Amino acid sequence: MTEYPRTLLTVEETAERLSIGRTTVFALLKSGELESVQLGRLRRIPAKAVEAYVERLRTGQTEGNR
Repeated sequence: MTEYPRTLLTVEETAERLSIGRTTVFALLKSGELESVQLGRLRRIPAKAVEAYVERLRTGQTEGNR
């Protein structure tokens, strides 16, 4: 059976990927810094949104250090 990378992540999976706590993920969602989607009663974070967030952090830090 072929296993595909996850497209939508839970808050816990996102926290693990970013090496931060669940509370911080919820704060990022509330502030709009991290995109999420609603699936019925479930809240999921697109894997691409996590990548975009990291890229914004990386770019912002690089520009700030120049």
